[in-house]
Amino acid sequence: MNEIKSNAVKGSVFYTDSFRSYKSLKFYGKHLTVNHTNYFTQGRRHINGLEGFWSFAKERLLKYHGVSKSNFLLYLKELEFRYNNRHENLYHLLLNIHFSPFFN
Repeated sequence: MNEIKSNAVKGSVFYTDSFRSYKSLKFYGKHLTVNHTNYFTQGRRHINGLEGFWSFAKERLLKYHGVSKSNFLLYLKELEFRYNNRHENLYHLLLNIHFSPFFN
């Protein structure tokens, strides 16, 4: 909580699960919770997709030993593409994207 207290700015919004240790976040900003049980059982959105993406992204970004702030969004966009197509053959997918204007 010391990190939250020293780094949270006025108007901060915290998104967490319903774990009781997070209840005091309301003193440092707006605190919104996600009940995982409701979201998992009803097939709606849940935070695990985002957690999965960040795990995927961090693993790949570690290979670069850091990236420049000016190019970070480009790296992130590439990782988003790779994550969303992680079960595809990227070589063939990129070939289809590149050559599709010539064949339509």
